[in-house]
Amino acid sequence: MRRVDGAVAFRGGGFAPRNLPLAGAATLVGLVVLWQLADSLGLIPTLFLPAPANIGVALYHLTVSGELWKHLSASLARLAIGWVTGTVFGIGLGLAVGLSSLLRSPGMAVVSALFPIPKIALVPLFIIWFGIGEGSKIATLAFGVFFPTVITTAGGVDNVPRSLIRMAQSFGLRRSAIVRKIVLPAALPTIMTGLQVALPLSLIVAVVTEMLMGGYGLGGAMMTASRFANSVGVFAGIVEIAVVGYALVKIMAMTRRRLLIWHQEANEPTTA
Repeated sequence: MRRVDGAVAFRGGGFAPRNLPLAGAATLVGLVVLWQLADSLGLIPTLFLPAPANIGVALYHLTVSGELWKHLSASLARLAIGWVTGTVFGIGLGLAVGLSSLLRSPGMAVVSALFPIPKIALVPLFIIWFGIGEGSKIATLAFGVFFPTVITTAGGVDNVPRSLIRMAQSFGLRRSAIVRKIVLPAALPTIMTGLQVALPLSLIVAVVTEMLMGGYGLGGAMMTASRFANSVGVFAGIVEIAVVGYALVKIMAMTRRRLLIWHQEANEPTTA
């Protein structure tokens, strides 16, 4: 066994790839530069793929005119309400399904039957129920978040070591205390993973819903631009959605790290 300065070299680090932010940023910048160069050389039809410089100018004008903030604020407001609503009800039902034998089979049967249905396919029904306004858009978002949250929450509860629960029961802890002090903390990493996946998916549902129903929002702005064959406006919307999605993913990842710092420390390898 190889030794380093008389000590045994640690060889149990596992597969732990490191993030290289500069490499990621350089890749994106390089792709944009190649895109601009190809457009300048006339290798790409401008109508189908406008130059990044033109998209940047369009974004500048949208920002100065205030149109960007109108559409962005409308989308973010819907996203926040729909995501929070779907998350609260999803975690609630997921815990109930994971903890109650009475609710487990009926609850999972309903979730399994409805989860595969594309949530956009329910838009006509939501329009009948909630009207053409904000209610139907938020309901579509909430449904899109609800089902994956139920499944990941129930899975997290199922993965809680039953030895911990039995130990707590042997000490006479009440059911509510066991759920609060043992089940929820142990299931939280899985729940947070589900929320981390559901957040960008909810953005996709929000944009598609706005495309179908119109009105203010990033999706509605893109559809308006496409009706006038304004490819620059469409690509400006794509850039806006990409930036918003990236920011949401980063915010959720930071929130996860802060909430689960104890879990990360527990899983860090010990050095010899």
